[in-house]
This record gives sequence, C-alpha cells and structure tokens, in this order.
Amino acid sequence: MVGNLAHLTLAFGLLGNIVSFMVFLAPIPTFYRIYKKKSTQGFQSAPYVVGLFSAMLWIYYALLKSNVLLLITINSVGCFIETLYICFFLKYATKEARMESLKLIGLLIVVGFGLIVGLTQGLLTGVTRGVAVGWICLVFSLCVFVAPLGVLRQVIRTKSVEYMPILLSVALTLSAVMWFFYGLLLGDFNIAIPNVLGFTFGVIQMILYFVYKNKKPITEEKITAIGEQKYTTSKVEEQKIPETIDYKTIDVVKLDALLSSDVLLAAKLKESEHDVILVAVEPQAHPNVPNHIIEVSV
Repeated sequence: MVGNLAHLTLAFGLLGNIVSFMVFLAPIPTFYRIYKKKSTQGFQSAPYVVGLFSAMLWIYYALLKSNVLLLITINSVGCFIETLYICFFLKYATKEARMESLKLIGLLIVVGFGLIVGLTQGLLTGVTRGVAVGWICLVFSLCVFVAPLGVLRQVIRTKSVEYMPILLSVALTLSAVMWFFYGLLLGDFNIAIPNVLGFTFGVIQMILYFVYKNKKPITEEKITAIGEQKYTTSKVEEQKIPETIDYKTIDVVKLDALLSSDVLLAAKLKESEHDVILVAVEPQAHPNVPNHIIEVSV
C-alpha cells in the first residue's frame, strides 16, 4: 500500500512538473504579440513578477524539506523563464508601466523575499523554520492564482477578453489539480491547500472568458452609438430644410384620385401662350369624390 502511494505521489509529481512547465510556456503567444507590436499594450507584469516570487519561495521551502525534490526542479525552471518574461516586458513597456514593474519587483523580490529569508534564518530553527516557510508559501501561492484575476475587472469593464491570457488560466487550473493530489498523497497540506483555491480561480477565469468571448468591446459600441446619433441628427436637420415648391406640383388630393383611377383620358389643347394638359379622371370606389380635371402648366 505504501509502495503504491509512493508511486502515485511520484506520478502526480512528474505530471505536476510537466503541466507546470506548460504554465510557464503559456504566456509565449502573449509575448510574441508584444514583440510584433513593440508594445506591452494592455498587458500587466504582475502575474510574472508574482510567479517569480512564488517560485523562489518554493525553492527555499523545498531546501528545508527532505522529500520534495520535484519542487526544486520545476521551480528552478520557473525562476529562469519568469525572469526572461520580466526582462522582455521591461524592454517594450512604456515608461510608466516600466516604473510600476520595477517597484513591484523591488517590493516582492528584493524586500519581501530578502526579509523572509533573513527573518526565518535569524529567528527560527529546525522544524519550526520549515513550518513557518510552508505557511508563507501557502499564502503567497494563492497570489499566483489570484494575479491573473487582475485582468478580470478590465474584462468586465470593457466586455472584451483581448488582454485575458486564457491559455495561462487553463494551464494554471490543470497544474492546480496535479499539485493538489501530489501534496495530498505526500501529506503536505502547504502544497495541497492553495491548489484548491487555484483550481477554483482558474474555473472562474475560464467561465468569464466564454461569457465575454463573443461580446463586442464597449469602445466599439460607443463608437457605433455616436455614429448613429450623428446620423439621426443629420436626418432631423435634413427634414428641417424647406422644400422648394415648384409651380408644377400637383395637388395631393387630386393626385390620389389620379393614381386610384382606372380610366385616364387626356387631351392636349394648344393655346397661344401656354400648353395646357387636360386630364379627365374617373375615380374607382370613391363615390364621394367627383371627377377632377387637373391642369398642369408646362
């Protein structure tokens, strides 16, 4: 039984490494788009900075444990890839976005990680140190899953999933499942617990993606509304323009009788100064309307 659990633990650990590697590669289409546009556009650096910070924490935690080698392997790869992403982001970011990213890096990587290592090494010893770092990892692992949720507000506000990395959301959800079972079989709840919420957050992101996938961005709707408003205004102004009344205009009542008649008899009489057209009208189904003779001057 113990041997079977060990094999299952190893299997989920290896699957966790594979899926987590896919998680680290998921943003590649995003960065390819940034490279083509030569701009970070509406993308944010927070998911990659938090991902780097989390990977560093898990390496530190794994070094304090004795049976979590698979955590060291995948998070070492993660540190390398996340660092590349951040450098790439900083290269194409605007000055404002670059400054915000550097502040976040200084706050989490330099100050945050430095304080955690310094305080746990200086104040705690042995098992207590491992437990404390495990709890810290548990809390900050949630940030890896919560970080992509920063774009959800933008998705709801603009009704567009243009800047929502759906591949990253799917990969994080699958990774959360694998690492949950790995931590559960290993008996390490510092690994298992955060992945429960990670799975939940991932599902929420995917649902939101499919809700707004076919929605028109709100900016386009505003443009369309403005265009329709201008069109309506122009039509109203056009209706206000007075029509030029020509002396050749036929009386409306007479024209109605003319169009509804079955028999039209015309005779043309030539006078000395004007040509006069005499039209005899015999109305159909209009007993109260007498025959009319319409005179049209040419």
